[in-house]
Amino acid sequence: MHWLRCLLLITIVGISGIADAATADSDPAATLRAKYAALQEQLRKNQFKRPLVLDSAETPSHLKGDIYAIVDYPFGAVNAGLNNPDHWCDVMLLHINTKYCHAMVEPSGTNLRLHIGRKTPEELATAPRLDFHYSIVTDTPQYIEIMLSAKDGPLGTSDYLILLEAVALPNAKTFLHLTYSYAMNISARLAMQTYLGTIGSDKVGFTVIGKRANGEPDYVGGVRGLVERNTMRYYLAIDAFLEAASAAPPAQFERRLQSWFTATERYSQQLHEMSRQQYLEMKRAEYVRQQTVY
Repeated sequence: MHWLRCLLLITIVGISGIADAATADSDPAATLRAKYAALQEQLRKNQFKRPLVLDSAETPSHLKGDIYAIVDYPFGAVNAGLNNPDHWCDVMLLHINTKYCHAMVEPSGTNLRLHIGRKTPEELATAPRLDFHYSIVTDTPQYIEIMLSAKDGPLGTSDYLILLEAVALPNAKTFLHLTYSYAMNISARLAMQTYLGTIGSDKVGFTVIGKRANGEPDYVGGVRGLVERNTMRYYLAIDAFLEAASAAPPAQFERRLQSWFTATERYSQQLHEMSRQQYLEMKRAEYVRQQTVY
């Protein structure tokens, strides 16, 4: 009879857990707040010297990065800033690989036309195009979820996803969750591995996988390091956009550029690619082009 009581208890607990999970899934704001509660220690103490947690995952055909962070902006400001496809182009252009972004309302919905390319000035004709579908999944007074998705990508990549969740916190703060992921075929993986094994052999991510002989952290490399770097670049672009929103409109673009570059240089081992002046000159030229090319 003892084993029967144990089995009954396990069954009841299991059913209760399933019910709790279903409730959480049906309330994404509650789910995100639960994640916030679970990450308290990591948000307080981490390598980033800011309330931020970065996770990543790699499978043979898929890469994914997740960032959870507290930002010092009220939820209303975050919602107003990011609940707008044109503003997402302002965000995306800060990334060093984005050459162009234009938001368009089409029969299929709202789309962002991007061109992504090298980390140097590049003509649009040679920069691969990537079309994101933009959608507001959920929008409430305390929680918002925004999704950018692209089925097809360049060079053997596909199923791109940029997902942003935000939930209101006390004291005029907001908790953000950013996901950046994409799939890749065998050719794409081999090409990335070749690049990362030669020209990009010194590139690393943020996850510490051990210690070097000199006692310094040993950071993850390869394609997982790559997705971590780009997830961080997109997060810092979102943060720079929100920070610059307090400036007068004519000054916001320049402030975004300066803020983004300054933020990336705090993690120079992972994110440094060029001088501030080179970055500013490239992005100013791309911004001018973005106003005239459709």
